Amino acid sequence: MLKLTKVNTFYGNIQALKDLSIEINEGEIITLIGANGAGKTTTLMSISGVVPPRSGEITFDGVPIHAMSPEKIVKMGLCQVPEGRRIFPHLSILENLDMGAYLREDKEGVQQDLEYVMDLFPILKERRHQAGGTLSGGEQQMLAISRALMARPRLLLLDEPSLGLAPLIIRQIFDIITRINKESGTTIFLVEQNANLALKSAHRGYVMENGVVTLSDTAENLLANEEVKKAYLGI
Repeated sequence: MLKLTKVNTFYGNIQALKDLSIEINEGEIITLIGANGAGKTTTLMSISGVVPPRSGEITFDGVPIHAMSPEKIVKMGLCQVPEGRRIFPHLSILENLDMGAYLREDKEGVQQDLEYVMDLFPILKERRHQAGGTLSGGEQQMLAISRALMARPRLLLLDEPSLGLAPLIIRQIFDIITRINKESGTTIFLVEQNANLALKSAHRGYVMENGVVTLSDTAENLLANEEVKKAYLGI
């Protein structure tokens, strides 16, 4: 579904991604783990067109997207939930969700998806007229995920969904991520520092160090890998 082939991305003269190659199949949950500064967020930004690669190829359903604008990539069915949530704080929950669907013209489908995300996160339904900026961190993360789902993505990119959240909320968010994958078949590419939880939720995983993928395997095998245990699982 998504394929990165020898992708090189720079910030000025600083190279963030080095000959990066990753494959994601339809229906999978894939996780990318690594330390701060490893290049995980840059990987998502390169895929979504925010920070285009200088060389290499990114294809979505066989179509090259590495030179496309972000809005065209969203139209193709690929949507990102950014690190730090970045909701519209002065807009209500409903208005934030409307923004997620701004490229769509199927009103009935939009209404169905609105009901779906309200079912996923009942707290958003209860507070639908409340300004996004007045929500707790966990509720804002729920809103950010819901806003992305309103675009009806086939591939959902999640950047550090557990960042700054309480353990109970993190568990709830990850349960919902798994539910989205199972119920709607949405493919998910998950960047996450909580490697243990990410690998327990994923089918396969990649380990990144300094812009390079150093290891890739099934999530189960990565959980059992001694190097991964020592570096990322605290075991």
